[in-house]
Amino acid sequence: MATRSEPTRPPLPRTLLLGGARSGKSTRAEQLLADRPDVLYVATGGTRDGDAEWAQRVALHRERRPASWRTAETCDLEAVLADPADPAPVLVDCLALWLTAVMDECGAWDDEVWAAGGEAAVQRRCEALARAWAATGRTAVAVSNEVGMGVVPATAAGRRFRDTLGRLNMAVADASERVLLVVAGQVLTVKPAVG
Repeated sequence: MATRSEPTRPPLPRTLLLGGARSGKSTRAEQLLADRPDVLYVATGGTRDGDAEWAQRVALHRERRPASWRTAETCDLEAVLADPADPAPVLVDCLALWLTAVMDECGAWDDEVWAAGGEAAVQRRCEALARAWAATGRTAVAVSNEVGMGVVPATAAGRRFRDTLGRLNMAVADASERVLLVVAGQVLTVKPAVG
């Protein structure tokens, strides 16, 4: 009888941290891997020319991380998660900025582009990321914004971003062994369920 090969599980669980803006989710994600000297920190936000406030945020994130951690500024998360040459734990910060970049690439902020194939293109990228997350053998921690608890966005583009990020978060959470919600710096365990 043939047995189906299960993907190799990482030594630490795949973990998704969700939270609102400035909730402390990035700090808590970094703390999960603080004892690991070989972490690959994947920054999906990139740089923003002329935005001093953004540059200051990026600098604060860099100062907080151990000097031994490597940083990659990329949105090619599928390749990072699948890289057999680099078994180091990976911290992805964050999925919301990744989705913003994907929507930019696909022109998906525009209603006509969205209707004429932009939605399908974004969905394919989200599905590919979710598959890569589920298949990775690396210890992986991802940060994402929980945008479904706030006001309903006033624009169609804002609503499609909220809806798409909500679906992406669900897919990544489904493939994670651990999901944490960060509120005011406090970590609440969502998965596995406690009790």
